[in-house]
Amino acid sequence: MGSRLPQIAKGTAVTSKRRHVVVGTGHRVQMYLDAMAGDHRDDAELVGLVEPNPGRLAVHLNRLSEAGLDVTNVVTGHPDDLERVLKKTEADRVIITSPDYTHAELIVRSLDAGVDAVVEKPLTINPESTRQIAEAVERTGRQVVVTHNYRYSPRNSALKKLIKDGSIGTPLSITFEWVLDTAHGADYFRRWHRDKANSGGLLIHKASHHFDLVNWWLSDSPERVYARGGVRFYGSENATARGMAPHAERGTHDGAHTPWELDLRSDPRLQALYLDTESYDGYQRDQDVFGPGVTTEDNLAVIVDYARDVTLSYALNAHAPWEGYRVAVNGDEGRAELEVVERAAVLMDADGNLLVDPSAVRETSSRSGGGRLTLQRHWEVAQDVKIEEGAGAHGGGDALLLADIFRGPGDDWLERPADWLDGIRAIAVGMAGNESLRTGLPVKISDLDLGVDLSR
Repeated sequence: MGSRLPQIAKGTAVTSKRRHVVVGTGHRVQMYLDAMAGDHRDDAELVGLVEPNPGRLAVHLNRLSEAGLDVTNVVTGHPDDLERVLKKTEADRVIITSPDYTHAELIVRSLDAGVDAVVEKPLTINPESTRQIAEAVERTGRQVVVTHNYRYSPRNSALKKLIKDGSIGTPLSITFEWVLDTAHGADYFRRWHRDKANSGGLLIHKASHHFDLVNWWLSDSPERVYARGGVRFYGSENATARGMAPHAERGTHDGAHTPWELDLRSDPRLQALYLDTESYDGYQRDQDVFGPGVTTEDNLAVIVDYARDVTLSYALNAHAPWEGYRVAVNGDEGRAELEVVERAAVLMDADGNLLVDPSAVRETSSRSGGGRLTLQRHWEVAQDVKIEEGAGAHGGGDALLLADIFRGPGDDWLERPADWLDGIRAIAVGMAGNESLRTGLPVKISDLDLGVDLSR
């Protein structure tokens, strides 16, 4: 059983290497494994990998070995064997990067085994599993950290600074629009996310990032949510209504491809992780976005009321021709506007394949890429606020997040490290939004009976 460690307070650095078991070895886990094999090799030790697909497990072990990490003593196992792996490895923490619907059970089992948990967003996907996590935290006293990496992106941190230092006075309202393009947005409908039962839909899986940003920018708690939207673009019913020709059931096939398809053979990493390991679990990573079985909404609009009388107006679209977001915060002394173009256009590479990761390449078009933060106080002209971008993913934000995870969060005036209550506040908006979509009525978050006090 993992040794029982005291909870790490903000401002406390980790002074010894902690032993980590990682659960889930899909695409997202690479960030954590690469960190433990690279920049954080002296801070964190990988002692276990838990994954139901032995093929994917082997892919990552091989990658780590090629990176020079000794994996001889890394204990592996199926999720059913989690407690055995935690006990054998004497783990201090578990890092959970498995599908969203599995998070709660894995968190609870880890905490009950005496091990702290680091969880990829979202924390979980529904009120019942939220209550289970809350009860486990209360029962065990263990720590749960949710990796809301968008807080660490310099552009988002710059907006937080403007709000916190009073540049616009007291915030009164926010408008927030996020657009996912026809490469990245469509990709959610090729994967397990297309079934809302697996992820809680984009209001939880994707928008929990965005709602966490708003909660953090405001230092406030959401109280009431009204949401509208639906499956308006993807899925077989919409394709039929628009008279689209039938597509292949998956994107990996010989012959001509449409821009909506993803051929896993075009990406060596995706081929190794998914195509070459299908025989173990039958999972297809390249499903037809216009095929049957799509229940995750692709167009969403949400109004959120906050405890301090701030109102958020939020919109999400998953089939836009460009990718990025626009935020405007209205205060009683001025307004701050943040516009970010993560990809200006969806184009294809020289072989006719789509570029799926929007942060990897900023394509050239009449729409310029990058971020712009504007401050305009009442009775003054607008001024651009410089954004100090760093190196790496999310403008250097991922590196800052990883440092907090593996070395411990230092004193941070911007309050970027997110705990499990922040994780609940983020998904609470999506859970209430899903209930509002179902009933057509506004939903109070307190009526979800989440088992915790979310007030600040």
